[in-house]
Amino acid sequence: MQIVVTLDCLDTEAQAGFWLAALAPLGYRRGFDGPPYLSLVGPALAPMLLLQQVPEPKQGKNRLHLDLDFDTEDLDAEVDRLKRLGAQKISEEQSEHGFRWVVVADPEGNEFCVFEPPPGLGYA
Repeated sequence: MQIVVTLDCLDTEAQAGFWLAALAPLGYRRGFDGPPYLSLVGPALAPMLLLQQVPEPKQGKNRLHLDLDFDTEDLDAEVDRLKRLGAQKISEEQSEHGFRWVVVADPEGNEFCVFEPPPGLGYA
């Protein structure tokens, strides 16, 4: 089974540039490119990010969003890196149950979270 996350966007090339740079620590690369789609694929079990060109801009809050753990101890530095790539910081740091996160948005306004799990939490 494969999980594909589809992101509507106005400019697939610009969004591909942002997301490839943002996901660089995770090893993402370009995959299938056949308008109106452009895929970004990661390592073996990572979900594919499919960029789909649509005519309308984003409206309202995302009902589904990405939560990204870059395996860093410096959440602020990671948010700053993403801002240099064109992201916008949407929230201040938040925390709950030992998780810390910041909400940011890509250049077209799609929200995602950059988070740090509690120390010692292993993923299954």
